[in-house]
Amino acid sequence: MSYDAFAKYYDVLTGNIDYDELAAYYDKLNLRYGGKRGILLDLACGTGSLSVRFAELGYDVIGVDASPEMLDAAMAKEHKGIQYLCQDMTELDMYGTIDTAVCALDSLNHLGSIDDVRAVFEKVALFCDRGAMFLFDVNTPYKHEHILADSTFVYETEDVFCVWENEYLGDGATDIQLDFFERDGDIYRRSSDGFTETAWPREKIEKLLTDAGFEICGVFEYPTENEPSDTGEKLTFAARIKNVRNREI
Repeated sequence: MSYDAFAKYYDVLTGNIDYDELAAYYDKLNLRYGGKRGILLDLACGTGSLSVRFAELGYDVIGVDASPEMLDAAMAKEHKGIQYLCQDMTELDMYGTIDTAVCALDSLNHLGSIDDVRAVFEKVALFCDRGAMFLFDVNTPYKHEHILADSTFVYETEDVFCVWENEYLGDGATDIQLDFFERDGDIYRRSSDGFTETAWPREKIEKLLTDAGFEICGVFEYPTENEPSDTGEKLTFAARIKNVRNREI
């Protein structure tokens, strides 16, 4: 999948996200279940906006993303000692262990299959120190079927106009097509990106976590600590490593 064009406009089009609030939310969950402000892996870190907030909270942050374009945008910001690595999260390869892993903003939904989710969970578990926390959010099948569905969304800023078109494929999968129109004097220049997001049932995600060696501390209606509802659009998972694997790092 390509994020070349999306990376350029990502920060503009996600200006509604309160990254300070989001970082505080994950920090609270991390500390609540015995995690610490140590080495934090920001998985699928994108343009680094959340990585920066975690660094400001006192974490030693490693940001990982598969998109060089996203990481270029991250590197252009104030680093605050953050180390950025260009890696596919299904093939995560760290230089040491981590105390906390966070995968925010439904990044796991961008994976191509449930086997890819399994691979990510196993890789994160491999590099978790004893008692490390794994926190992430995912879109629900309900959101894909009833909210994203076959909808079209339009976003407009002073510099760019974006048309977001969805096609629901069934079984939790939604094709997403993004067309960007950037103002250049009196004309607009068009660029496009496309990818597929898939939502999996909560029970499957829980099984993959436990199979990978995690114990589930809580599953919540994002971005709260409330019990999930049947019509919830996104879930937050809080898991702690239970079985530290033998490894050579």
